[in-house]
Amino acid sequence: MNGPGELDKAGLARYDNALMATFGTPQRVLVRGEGSYVWDADGNRYLDLLGGIAVTALGHAHPGWVQAIASQAATLAQASNFFATEPQVQLAERLLQLSDAPTGSRVFLTNSGTEAMEAVFKMARKTGRSRIIALEGSFHGRSMGALALTGKEAIRAPFEPLPAGVEFVPRGDLEALRAAAAGGDLAAIVLEPIQGESGVHPLTSEYLQLARDLATASGALLAFDEVQTGVARTGAWFAHQLHGVVPDVMALAKGLGGGVPIGAVVAFGPWAATLLVKGEHGSTFGGNALATAAALATLRILEEEDVLTNVKNVGEHTRAALAALPFVTEVRGEGLMLGAALSAPVAQEIAAAALEAGFIVNATGPDTLRLVPALTITAKQIDAFVAWLADAVPAIIEGQAS
Repeated sequence: MNGPGELDKAGLARYDNALMATFGTPQRVLVRGEGSYVWDADGNRYLDLLGGIAVTALGHAHPGWVQAIASQAATLAQASNFFATEPQVQLAERLLQLSDAPTGSRVFLTNSGTEAMEAVFKMARKTGRSRIIALEGSFHGRSMGALALTGKEAIRAPFEPLPAGVEFVPRGDLEALRAAAAGGDLAAIVLEPIQGESGVHPLTSEYLQLARDLATASGALLAFDEVQTGVARTGAWFAHQLHGVVPDVMALAKGLGGGVPIGAVVAFGPWAATLLVKGEHGSTFGGNALATAAALATLRILEEEDVLTNVKNVGEHTRAALAALPFVTEVRGEGLMLGAALSAPVAQEIAAAALEAGFIVNATGPDTLRLVPALTITAKQIDAFVAWLADAVPAIIEGQAS
């Protein structure tokens, strides 16, 4: 491959003329997918190691998922929240089961992770307290409330002033978290069990447990943003289950719909579940029958095909294969949410070269490659990418140094 072909170029030109430039010009025009592969407009095939940014949990066009969506579309897609639908109720019940939520827990369904975090922000406000603790380097979305929780100055600055009351502490610093929680008037502590956009940085069990203890002692909410880590991505249904730490609120999205936009807020126990009451929050499309049918199919197939075992096994295989490369200094993450730290700041160059070679991978910063592929990916497919890395990256590093 040598850059976009003629059909891709034509499609990208149309994109530039029709869509806002918030994402810049895309790299290719993708036209179809199957399993862990996608094809561009010129017929070139790519191994997709980005998975729509941790979205295509079952891979592309899984037959069971496609059938569930088609069946629901032919029956009822949208009814508004003046009415209930069976898929909506079933999905809420299933999420409560999978999360081992106690009696009195409830679910609010959204269209995205950003909307889920916006609801979490409003829940924190409803405690009647003003302070929220979040982490430096965090990413929770781009709406104003979710952005207020996001510890990345570059994406916050153009939209300030943001909703007030959020304080940021360094990731993993136990004493900084203790000091911040001691300030009083604490509404919530908001954490990603693994920070994704900052380069795949896991929080330790000790840190998560401290956050739980401090929130409990303060009468504050402990909120986990599991938009990226949830729905089997880490080898457990939800990442916090790996640590035995239960939140008061959990936000989900990304892999939940397997490719159809949907998010959810799971409120653990009657206090969190009743912070937002009738008329205080809503969504026209949230929990619509089509999206919830897609999510139910995703969860069902993940269970029926024992995909969690695949995540654990292929995740361990991937970690070991990446760690054996001489230019990889560390492999961070869990399951199939992995970040490979590099010995040189060449992640962007590697991602660009990988695309030309038929691999889609993501650079999160100058020295980290992120892999969040379909949870059904095979070790053989991973090995093809690792073999390419072993062959190509030394020359990329040498070229940068010269």
